[in-house]
Amino acid sequence: MRVILRSDVAGVGNKGDVIEVAAGYGRNFLLPRGLALPATKGAEGQAAGMRRSRDQKDAVARGAAEDVATSLVSKPVVIKARVGTEGKLFGSVTSHDIADAVEAQTGVKLDRKQLHLDEPIRSVGTHLVPAKLHADVEFPITVEVVGGG
Repeated sequence: MRVILRSDVAGVGNKGDVIEVAAGYGRNFLLPRGLALPATKGAEGQAAGMRRSRDQKDAVARGAAEDVATSLVSKPVVIKARVGTEGKLFGSVTSHDIADAVEAQTGVKLDRKQLHLDEPIRSVGTHLVPAKLHADVEFPITVEVVGGG
């Protein structure tokens, strides 16, 4: 069964894609939920319009993400924390703390889920934290953890 997706469906495709699915899956899941519509000649023309619209939105989002990346790569983010002996922190610096510091120091609002911190930072020093704002835009943020917080 050929259908046109009306919204993104995980593991199946993106909005505007014309795909071939099992008849039962299309008839019992995609169509009743409004996630797809049957592929006809007229509907395929609409699908092309959906794809163009999606591509334009994606290009705008990518451009905005690249602008944010260029502004954040050049500036280190300084976080003050309470420090014990041997440069170890009381507690830790999490992705939430880093997102708050980035917003306070640069005015750029990041979601903590865009920061990929394997484990919280527990020592003083300079750390590189990878950030992914868009599927094609990934960059490191330099975080300097200093004592005195």
